[in-house]
Amino acid sequence: MSFSLPALPYPADALEPHVSAETFGFHHGKHHKAYVDKLNAAIAGSGYEGRSLEDVILASHDAGDTAVFNNAAQAWNHTFLWHSMAPGGGGAPTGALADAINDRFGDLAGFREAFKAAAMGQFGSGWAWLVRTGDGLEIVSTGNADSPLTSGLAPILTLDVWEHAYYLDYQNKRDAYIDSFLDHLVNWEFAASNYEAARIAA
Repeated sequence: MSFSLPALPYPADALEPHVSAETFGFHHGKHHKAYVDKLNAAIAGSGYEGRSLEDVILASHDAGDTAVFNNAAQAWNHTFLWHSMAPGGGGAPTGALADAINDRFGDLAGFREAFKAAAMGQFGSGWAWLVRTGDGLEIVSTGNADSPLTSGLAPILTLDVWEHAYYLDYQNKRDAYIDSFLDHLVNWEFAASNYEAARIAA
């Protein structure tokens, strides 16, 4: 069994003007596809074949199998990213997730400040994440293909800060890209669903 490139959960132009169809053409159609294709090539005939993507990520990380891990984690991270954004996104969370954000960060403004600091502070390529730990919510950043999954953390929401994620639309203005994500794109329904699943599993 090989992995397939998941379709975007919305049309490629659905997030314009904040993320262009041109960016999705490269980011999803080329970068994400390349991770999936390279992963399939790397695991062909190996003990990773037939396992879930999450299992491949954890097993290859533990084994120090960098080529498999990088492509598996990037395939997973990007699928999670597409769902972390939505047409008409932004605004504010509600329910249990809103309560947890207020408990941890004081209010939504405190969350935004901490999330933007993590995304801006990630040197070079990587990701900013809202995660659930055993103690509640935290914001973490990871470099390159690294994933919170390998640290036993439950991802709630993510933003890709590799330059290919934003350079066509924002050039070197990572801060403007982060603001657009928080103001117009963040999918709080997806985040709330992940938070509830992590809360039940804890």
